Amino acid sequence: VQLQASGGGLVQAGGSLRLSCAVAGRTLSSYTMGWFRQAPGKEREFVAAISWTGGSTYYADSVKGRFTTSRDNAKNTVYLQVNSLKPEDTAVYYCAARINVITTQPGAYPHWGQGTLVTVSS
Repeated sequence: VQLQASGGGLVQAGGSLRLSCAVAGRTLSSYTMGWFRQAPGKEREFVAAISWTGGSTYYADSVKGRFTTSRDNAKNTVYLQVNSLKPEDTAVYYCAARINVITTQPGAYPHWGQGTLVTVSS
C-alpha cells in the first residue's frame, strides 16, 4: 500500500490547514490510519488515529480539541483538520496505516507516507 500526504504549508499562529493522506494499492477501509509528526531534533510522536470504520478516533492530549481526523473510504483518503495552530505544532506530519486496532506506537504501523511540512509562525 502507498500513502501520499499533502496539504502542509506555512501558516500564522491561530490558523488552520487540512492535511490529506491518499491511499493507493489497497482499499483504505482495510486499515486503521494514524497521524504522527516529527519536529527537528525530536522523536516522532503520535498525533491522532482513526479506526477502519471511522467510528473510533483517538488524539494526543496536545492536540485534543484543535485537531480532527476523518476518513472517506470511497475516496481512499484520510484527513487531518488542524485548527488553532501554535508554533509548537511545527513539524513534518506523516500518515501511517496498519491492520488492527488503534495504537499510538509508531512502530506498530508498517506503512508510511513521505510526510508534509507544517510551519507555524508566531
